[in-house]
Amino acid sequence: MHKAVWAGGAVAALAGAGALWWFLGGDTSPTDTAPPAAQGQGPAQALARAAPPPHPLGQGRTTPGAAGNDPLLTPGLRDAIEAMLHDAGEAGSPDALKLRLEALVGQHFAPEMTTRALALARRYVDYRVALGQLRPPADPLDPHAMRQALEQRQKLRLQHFDGDEYEALFGQQQLLDQALLARLEIERNTALSAEEKRKALAETEAQLPAPLRAQRSESVAHVGAAQQTAAFNAQGADDATRFAQRSATYGAEAAERLARLDREERDWNARLDQYQQARSAGQDAARLDQLRQTLFTPEEQLRLEGALGLRSPAQNR
Repeated sequence: MHKAVWAGGAVAALAGAGALWWFLGGDTSPTDTAPPAAQGQGPAQALARAAPPPHPLGQGRTTPGAAGNDPLLTPGLRDAIEAMLHDAGEAGSPDALKLRLEALVGQHFAPEMTTRALALARRYVDYRVALGQLRPPADPLDPHAMRQALEQRQKLRLQHFDGDEYEALFGQQQLLDQALLARLEIERNTALSAEEKRKALAETEAQLPAPLRAQRSESVAHVGAAQQTAAFNAQGADDATRFAQRSATYGAEAAERLARLDREERDWNARLDQYQQARSAGQDAARLDQLRQTLFTPEEQLRLEGALGLRSPAQNR
């Protein structure tokens, strides 16, 4: 049986279909317990595990926050919270995870910030739990589906954080999301010539603040990784082929991480197959419930029907 745990940094255990969407949208992957990739890294580092901040937020940092000179609301706030959740490890429930944060907050935030930071981190846990209940788009490279999904996520964020908190936590990512969506829309626009697409893409990039342009290239790398994985799946490429091509493009560390995602996706689909076959065979409700409890964690069960609904009619027979 899969053990039901709440992992710090991945409270929303988004298993199965749509896994790479969270790379595209700036949240952590389905079962990754590391904080998001640090800003300004290259494609390989962006797809690999990031290290926690070297010192507590507020010590040795002078960057103004979103709310004037508020030392808590800085662009490093989200990384600090994710690093704290990562250190908290696995817990039996969101409430248990929140309790662990009390002992860790002083390691990640300056003393004068700990009370506010802890309250914010607790709401961040609630946000990540709610995030896990959002249904990812069937096609993460479809601009319309991506726009709808990101709008849902933005609405969720605004339900948990006020304007200044939102800006500190997600402001830069919002700009990158908009640039990524624009890029997808341009690339999918069949009415544009190759030259028109090139110019439109250049204009989109020019609208970003200079410090975010390197981060935009990371988002493009994530799109490329998703497209490459889709091609591998369509071709039935084996693990050795996938690793060799990914290593050549993104480096060995990123290839290892993407290979882990492949394994998780296969495991998830195998469990979906087993459950779907039992349901199609007409097993009674009690046996189906027992099988569901055996195959899926409570968090995965919240997304089970949605995941089955994303499957093709042939898969659901």
